[in-house]
Amino acid sequence: MGEKYRAVIAGCGSMASGHAIGYRSLENVEVVALADPEAEARTSFGERYGIKKQYEDFREMLDQERPDIVSIVTWHRLHAPMTIAACARKPKAVLCEKPMSVSLGDCDEMLVAAHRNQVKLAIAHQRRFNPAWNEARRLIMEGAIGRPKQVVARGGQGLLNDCSHLLDMMRYVQGDVEADWVMGNVERKTDRYERDIRIEDRSAGIIHFNNGALGLLLQELDGPNWQGGIFYGTEGTIELDEQKVRHLSSRTAKWEERMVTGEDPSVAQARELVAWIEGVTEHRGRAENGRAAVEIIMAIYESARMHEVVSLPLKTRACPLDLMVESGALPLERPGRYDIRAFLLRGEAMTPGQP
Repeated sequence: MGEKYRAVIAGCGSMASGHAIGYRSLENVEVVALADPEAEARTSFGERYGIKKQYEDFREMLDQERPDIVSIVTWHRLHAPMTIAACARKPKAVLCEKPMSVSLGDCDEMLVAAHRNQVKLAIAHQRRFNPAWNEARRLIMEGAIGRPKQVVARGGQGLLNDCSHLLDMMRYVQGDVEADWVMGNVERKTDRYERDIRIEDRSAGIIHFNNGALGLLLQELDGPNWQGGIFYGTEGTIELDEQKVRHLSSRTAKWEERMVTGEDPSVAQARELVAWIEGVTEHRGRAENGRAAVEIIMAIYESARMHEVVSLPLKTRACPLDLMVESGALPLERPGRYDIRAFLLRGEAMTPGQP
């Protein structure tokens, strides 16, 4: 066996389990420490995964442990400052949870920090390792539906959360195509937040990709959330979710359902991170792909703000949704702040930082 890598995990919420399981499944990675400001979170997570070294302060953990791999598994707003702090300590790789961050400017600063410190930065869009998504990608790359013409997806819980997976899916399954332009609109009449960031009540986006396909994303519209989509092409259709792929060929006019199996996405994600460190392959979740999903989201908001089709690359670095709210362009009609992830908080708190 070759070199062994020391990993640390920052943030001990529900998503951290996937990171711990991924690393624990590899013989050449050891999770040596964790950090979380909440003592209860540290203790329960540490006991569950046998991690004895526990820190309240993330930067202290980095300075004391000098890890090879850092997982950032915190709320969205902390992704940029914690990734930048981690990169400044020069580990071999940082794996940050999705979405990459809450503005395009933040994403670019994360990339700068990674590049100047020669750190490999990946974003944990772990569904890129989902067997069904990869089967759909293989079929489309082999021409099973001809030339892709349209892809439709439905999500919820705000564009940056659930829908970042769906926009990443649109790009990934088509071979990581790039977006040319975006048109979108939002509704925000309540003071709605998701993990302490403003989100919209409802939204819709149209995305034109450079292979000629159009993407349609509906958020909190037309049915329940769905971690999948429908790809329409000139010679057939592919429908996928996280368990299966259905293929309709124009030649046979019959649906074929494929139940697929494979490695746990969290394990595959960690395995490919190590392979990237060792120069074997590039990580499919590299930060540029995470940034692309955030750019489309920000372009949907920018289209709503500017009332126009937005060409990419996007030049607005701040979050256009925040700009609209703070300028009064999206006035509240039903006041009263609420966070749809308040159930993740501990103790008496109903909002982050509440005494």
